[in-house]
Amino acid sequence: MNMDFDSLRERLGELSFPSVYMFKFIVKSDLQKIAQIESLFQPEKAEIIRKESSKGAFISISVKEVMLSPDEIISVYEKASKIHGVITL
Repeated sequence: MNMDFDSLRERLGELSFPSVYMFKFIVKSDLQKIAQIESLFQPEKAEIIRKESSKGAFISISVKEVMLSPDEIISVYEKASKIHGVITL
């Protein structure tokens, strides 16, 4: 899934920073992919919540972390988009 980073940057420009931002991702239940997503965040600063789908095939990962700017948020999404099979919400 390709994100429209220009549109996202425009929407994020309406927020004030620093701000707590929530990221949401869906990935197949694959420990390597989960670790790749979680490595995009600072473990001591991020609140990471995993929720398994009813059949266990997928994991939704919600992450709350203080972001300093729209560019910092977009950077996370750009890195996540390079992980095969990750869906960003």
